[in-house]
Amino acid sequence: MASAESANVPPPPAYQATPGSILHADKEFYTSVAQAGREQIESFVLPIRSGRAWKVPAGAIVRISTPEGPQVGDLNIWRLDNPRERFWASRTRQLHASHLSTFDRLWSCLPYLRPLCTIIADSLSGYGVDRFGGRCHDLLGTRCDPYVNTMLTGDSYDFHCHSNLTRAVIPYGLTEFDVHDVINVFQVTGLNDEGKYFMEASPAKKGDFIEFFAEQPLLMALSTCPGGDLSAWSFGEGGGGEEGDGGERKSMLDCCRPLKVEVFRLKDDSVLQHWSEPSCPKYSGMHGLTVPSGETSSK
Repeated sequence: MASAESANVPPPPAYQATPGSILHADKEFYTSVAQAGREQIESFVLPIRSGRAWKVPAGAIVRISTPEGPQVGDLNIWRLDNPRERFWASRTRQLHASHLSTFDRLWSCLPYLRPLCTIIADSLSGYGVDRFGGRCHDLLGTRCDPYVNTMLTGDSYDFHCHSNLTRAVIPYGLTEFDVHDVINVFQVTGLNDEGKYFMEASPAKKGDFIEFFAEQPLLMALSTCPGGDLSAWSFGEGGGGEEGDGGERKSMLDCCRPLKVEVFRLKDDSVLQHWSEPSCPKYSGMHGLTVPSGETSSK
């Protein structure tokens, strides 16, 4: 029987790696990448309530920023030449935390299980834990979608993040079935005392940013959430949110702002001289399967 003292010791994190594991980011290396000279190779501003996808070369840096103030973004990621390898939010949450920041990696699904990208800078890394238990850059939740909106409210709306991402990836030969669980950048969330998911207004200010180092050639897609900064969030467009002057409800549309995406390459290739694309785990088993009987020798 466990002693009273041991019973009060909190359980350790379930996923712990041995030294040298790929789980551990080389902080010195990624700091040098973040600080190295760079040149811009792509830049665009994503309008409110829309989505767009773009290609990222391996070894490039992607910066997502808030050019006009707080705005939540829903981000999907695939390997460019193999979209079956895509972001796995739940395993990333187990390996790192419920909310991500500098030096955390975004991992791909099975059977690949390797970093798609690594966060190398985060202007909101100091947000920490607020008085409600909320943290920033959410992995607890997922994208808003028209199906749950209709289920909850009876309303139909075409510009939820799931729909925005669907439209964004169609030019790249993907479909709605390729859209997957997201990282919600600039979004503060948590679990209340009953274990129920909550969202708070984004703490981002004009010019805040998060940066990713592409560990592989990537296709990324981003949606500017129709809830904007989430200060007036409600399913069913036009309802819910904070009370404004005169008791009128604040519109979600009034909370929406664009996001800016920039892609950079490093000016000095020598910064990456000791870096290489991560490989998949070399699992040598066959999931307990045996080769079925086939050709046999009569000798």
